[in-house]
Amino acid sequence: MSPISKSANRAKPFVIKHKFIPVGCVTLPGDKSIAHRALILSALCQGKTTLKNFPLHDDSLATLNVLVALGTQIRRNHNQVLIKGRGLAGFKKPIQPIFVGNSGTTLRLILGVLATQSFKTKVIAGKYLSRRPMARVNQPLRLMGADISAKVKGKEEYTPIVISGGKLKGIVYRLPVASAQVKSAILLAGLACAGKTKVIEPLISRDHTERMLKKFKVNLTVKNNHIILNPNKSLVSPGQIYIPGDISSAAFFMVLASIIPGAKITIPQVSLNPTRSGILAVLKRMQAKITISRDKKSLNFEPTGNLLIKSSQLKATTISAQEIPTLIDELPIIMVAACFAKGQTVIKGVGELRVKETDRINSMVSNLKSMGADILVKKIGAQECIVIQGGKQLYGAHLKSFGDHRTAMSMVVAAIAAHGQSKIDDVGCINKSFPGFLTTLASLKKR
Repeated sequence: MSPISKSANRAKPFVIKHKFIPVGCVTLPGDKSIAHRALILSALCQGKTTLKNFPLHDDSLATLNVLVALGTQIRRNHNQVLIKGRGLAGFKKPIQPIFVGNSGTTLRLILGVLATQSFKTKVIAGKYLSRRPMARVNQPLRLMGADISAKVKGKEEYTPIVISGGKLKGIVYRLPVASAQVKSAILLAGLACAGKTKVIEPLISRDHTERMLKKFKVNLTVKNNHIILNPNKSLVSPGQIYIPGDISSAAFFMVLASIIPGAKITIPQVSLNPTRSGILAVLKRMQAKITISRDKKSLNFEPTGNLLIKSSQLKATTISAQEIPTLIDELPIIMVAACFAKGQTVIKGVGELRVKETDRINSMVSNLKSMGADILVKKIGAQECIVIQGGKQLYGAHLKSFGDHRTAMSMVVAAIAAHGQSKIDDVGCINKSFPGFLTTLASLKKR
């Protein structure tokens, strides 16, 4: 019997009975960060845009459904999507509150868009997203002129959010914390502002929005961590966009191949965006055997390439707080890699993991401890850090997903490499970013 059940994406316990040697090729769904932005800008421009290799998971479909609710004409044929744009101020007032599911990117980016529209909209979210803080995006949008009210608890704001847009003014905004989502919301609102908008980042975060804006001929300049946007009268559709494979999804297979003897996995056409490829730098420091073949034709938009990962003898490393923005989504699976690496791994400045879909520090530390990992959280100076003493055998255990897709996939990888049987309480949350994850794993079992 295969250790991976193809029916395992249901909301029920999932059992992993024994190890297997993963060998083969993984074709990834399109990068969801790129997909969100491609959808939104295609809807904001004049003309038609076709998106290829569109990922069919909960998060990207949440953005698609929101745009349809705002009057956008969208046709989907499997993983190809055709969008007929409505222009910068052309959305229609929705007939009911907009539901964004548990997609934080959908919520934060669409608030930037709604800030420019001349009507009032109520935005509601799913169970997990409703717990995530939203003042960090609401506050700069208010400074630009949007009227926003939200559920308030203490000093923080949460959904539901009611936003009335209209005439906005450009601002200079220094982000307190590096956040690609907050930066993107401000830039999207800036498209229809009077005057230029400038965003200053404390650390450079993923730059998919900046790249995509340039693809749609927006007047944008980027110098180090300063982004300046001059408003456009209209956006110009590029006609067609190919969405490369998601490197965050690739990370699980990179670590899986690295920690299991005899493993060998190839991953074609994956995004190699330098603001997202921190996982590659970290794993290479840990002496993972990764070969990268870059596609030179893709350099002007989103860099892509092919990866080959072979079984490795990993060694510990130290990850600085400055690196965190380039690998924030990959930290859970990096923790798994560190458990199998010889020596002590220290991951600094991980506080942002507290405010993801779940508290990922808690979800990963509690799960890995239950498998026998030597892992702890401590303060080093003012920074919250994770310290892992690797090289110890992990054992099967009863594990919890905490409703978080990255926790669930990380623990599936850890369980495959562990001794004994593991049970994960619920892996249905994997549909949020990678519905085919478990089926893809099953296809890699060495025959």
